[in-house]
Amino acid sequence: MRVLIGGGSGFVGRELTRLLRNKGHEVTVISRQPGPGKITWSDLESKGLPPCEGAVNLAGENVMNPLRWWNESYKKDLFSSRIDTTKALSEAIAAAASPPHCWVLVSGVACYKPSLTADYTENSEWTPFDLLSRLVKEWEAAALLPQSVAKTTRQVIVRPGAVLGRDGGAMKQMLLPFWLGLGGTLGSGSQPFPWIHVSDLAGIIVHALEAPTDSAPSPQVYNGVAPALNTNYEFTKELGRLMRRPTIFPVPAFAMNALMGSERAVILTQGQRVVPERTLESGFQYQYPDLTSALKQIIGS
Repeated sequence: MRVLIGGGSGFVGRELTRLLRNKGHEVTVISRQPGPGKITWSDLESKGLPPCEGAVNLAGENVMNPLRWWNESYKKDLFSSRIDTTKALSEAIAAAASPPHCWVLVSGVACYKPSLTADYTENSEWTPFDLLSRLVKEWEAAALLPQSVAKTTRQVIVRPGAVLGRDGGAMKQMLLPFWLGLGGTLGSGSQPFPWIHVSDLAGIIVHALEAPTDSAPSPQVYNGVAPALNTNYEFTKELGRLMRRPTIFPVPAFAMNALMGSERAVILTQGQRVVPERTLESGFQYQYPDLTSALKQIIGS
């Protein structure tokens, strides 16, 4: 299978590319910079979709970028980097003489309203309630294909939680304070913490790409989270235990709000109990279904 990946040079994209190539698939990455095995976003717009059987979009400015202050310019970049690239790909797919069999958008669980009690499956209904949920709504809407194309191109949306891995994602910023013994719960610690190991997120995407083609007018949604339903407290204590470090320095919610901006801090100080119901029903086998196995692989213990 030939697979085109928007944003393929990022943290998840590198893992997805590795997995696809290991399985014998051919990968072309859409990137800002040209190079071997790459095309640019301007190439996509000017020359159209290169021949491919699968297309994936992972592009988007990092929401948790510690080097960016939470302001209007940053918020605008968060929206445009996701929506413009998704629209560019969906329009190229719709215009292609031979569109791919499967089109996968990777969005996020921010669509689900934070709650300590509600369980969200892929069938849960939701409406936008804050900035990040509005982003998911517009992002997923930009991926929709015309009905005529959706008859032959299967549309898939994967909504991941915090993506954990050795060389990027949420763990990159967490490991140093934990090694220094400065780790602790965020906010109350009782908030749900939906997470997934980067290898499993890549696996879900490949699982969707390789599934038999069946047409449907609306996208099939997979919650890209581990089946373990953990809280921030459980995550913090398990990471501290495996690293043999104390976790006695909680970070109060007001400090997170001041440091990151309240609209962004909500990702860490609040959370959702997200259940991968359809992901499990589809037969996907997790490599890291629980925190202990995932964290051991990441920190090499």
